Amino acid sequence: MIRNLFLSLLGLVLAGTAKADWALNMPKGVTELSLETYNLHMMVFWWCVAIAVVVFGVMIFSLIMHRKSRGAEPAKFTHSTTAEIIWTAIPVVILILMAVPTAETMVKLEDSRKPDLSIVVTGYQWKWHYKYQDTNVEFFSSLSRDSLAARRKQSGIDPYSIENYLLDVDNAVVVPRGAKVRLLFTSNDVIHSWWVVDLAIKKDAIPGIVNEAWFRAEQTGTYRGQCAELCGKDHGYMPIVVEVVEPEAFDAWLNSQAAEQ
Repeated sequence: MIRNLFLSLLGLVLAGTAKADWALNMPKGVTELSLETYNLHMMVFWWCVAIAVVVFGVMIFSLIMHRKSRGAEPAKFTHSTTAEIIWTAIPVVILILMAVPTAETMVKLEDSRKPDLSIVVTGYQWKWHYKYQDTNVEFFSSLSRDSLAARRKQSGIDPYSIENYLLDVDNAVVVPRGAKVRLLFTSNDVIHSWWVVDLAIKKDAIPGIVNEAWFRAEQTGTYRGQCAELCGKDHGYMPIVVEVVEPEAFDAWLNSQAAEQ
């Protein structure tokens, strides 16, 4: 039975790796803030590793070297003021070392002043609406037709034959590389959440409330995300696609969109 269970789990792992790229860590992303967030994550991770090594090392050493079979005798003292001061001071110092860079990063995450571009993002069941402020450019962004057709029951279409299945849209958000882009989030119906890992943004879109975030993408490319708040039966079918292009290409795209409005 155990052998069959092991083989079944192994088959699931191999099947998963054949269909998707596995990642054991968060990505560095393509923005200054995403890189800072990654570095902060790794700093805390290595602090935790170091603490685990020290604590478990002392525990294992004590269990081995001070066991009864070696003739160890239990200590007679009730407490040690010196030890209490040490094990209180060391965690305080570690927390301060973590808190300072964390606070600096959090302040930067909330500093959306003086943006080069502002976009109002409105969540709908089940699509996104984008409006570029100070322009007449606005549009809905919905699940692409290929994914929409393949997701239907008994469609006869193999989902794995669709590129970026459930992660592609008909109208992507286009932004210029190197520009500070402010995003203003709200919702028309229920709570949604705009989540793009490569931009280090996960922000709720709430009816009657405006949340904000910002990013400055340093690399051109296409970056994908999803709604991360359970918002109804088609929650899994409202992806996000952000295209970062050169400033000249963005200006041309914006002019063409304005002409079509």
